[in-house]
Amino acid sequence: MGVLLAAGYRLHPLWALVVLGLVAAVAERQGVAVTERIEMSASFLPTVFAAVALGPLAGFVVGAIANATDFRRPWLRWVVYTPVRAITGAATGAAAALIAHHAHGAGGYLLASLGASLVSLAVDAAFNCLTLAVRGTGSARGYAFAVVPIFAIALPLYSPLVGLFVYGYHAYSLWVVVVFFVPALALQRLIHLYQEEKVASRRLASANERLRRANLSFAAAVVAILDARDRYTAGHSAAVAVYARDIATRMGLSDEDQDLVHLCGLVHDVGKIGLPAGLLEKPGALTLDERRQMEKHSAIGEEILRNVDDYAEIAVIVRHHHERVDGRGYPDGLHGDEIPLLARIISVADAYNAMTSDRPYRDALPSRVARLRLAQAVESQFDTSVVAAFEAILAAADEGYRTGQSDVFLLNRLESQATDAEHESALAV
Repeated sequence: MGVLLAAGYRLHPLWALVVLGLVAAVAERQGVAVTERIEMSASFLPTVFAAVALGPLAGFVVGAIANATDFRRPWLRWVVYTPVRAITGAATGAAAALIAHHAHGAGGYLLASLGASLVSLAVDAAFNCLTLAVRGTGSARGYAFAVVPIFAIALPLYSPLVGLFVYGYHAYSLWVVVVFFVPALALQRLIHLYQEEKVASRRLASANERLRRANLSFAAAVVAILDARDRYTAGHSAAVAVYARDIATRMGLSDEDQDLVHLCGLVHDVGKIGLPAGLLEKPGALTLDERRQMEKHSAIGEEILRNVDDYAEIAVIVRHHHERVDGRGYPDGLHGDEIPLLARIISVADAYNAMTSDRPYRDALPSRVARLRLAQAVESQFDTSVVAAFEAILAAADEGYRTGQSDVFLLNRLESQATDAEHESALAV
């Protein structure tokens, strides 16, 4: 400040600087988050106007007031940024004064505003790059990729506006300009709210992705337990999950339902964990009492899954994946549309993979026989639309897919195992 006074610059009426400083302070509160670590000041408009219209010393004072009134944690940020904003304002005013010395009139105001805007953005960017380098929290290249698009918008948008305000100040009065700052700040507020919504959306997407991976980790652990217990059904849950997701896709269900039915397919047999030892591995046909015990697995699965946060809907689907559309299924004897659609999809995928897989009491059926049995059971055991969608998929597929032996099933199992291992590693840390 002393350097500017020594250079012959003088302060304009104090009230004018205070008014502009307060306007800049209000704008400073509407800073735009460029990234999680970088926030762009919104006091650009009043500060550059003060620097162009009133000179470097005014830019220095208005820049200082704008940040000095934003007194909040972290305190070090306030201590550092207050003089930086002041210096930026002074440099902006010096550039404007140099240009205005050679250009006059409305065109001169516009050129001075453009040059001052460039200097303001350049000085601010240089300081931010230096800050990132000192903190070690980012790179100048990354910062440039983040802010250059914003600069490309700010320069053609704000520079002519500053020039217009400077012309209004010289032709009329400062109060006229202050009045026009109101809609400009309202626009900045809209940009601020838009950026906040974008940040919230990114955080929500990140949280949803973490939840999805946690769900897959849990499902992978369940599948691993079931596969280890019964070698005959190893890979069954992964196959049902793939078939169910493909059926949901064929039926035009939403991405959310496709992911949900895939997850349900992975955990649909979790209730078998609660069955008596030896029941799953028993060779030969089950007795009536053993069959009744086996039929409890869907209800047991629901009880297990209801104890998992956010698994209420999955628990319901798992409970009803052995219902029949004619009402003769278990555990509740639901009819037709009373059965959740995703449960009806799981039912078809489950039955088909069971028929085309080896069991202790029989060899795998040929895929053509299994498809015929599905068709014969429509409107009694299975939903017609689900079977029709699955038949369209199988008709166009190769034999590896029809028998659950293609790479897509192996990749699905490996992905689940990798997700589970990653989750366990995270827990260990």
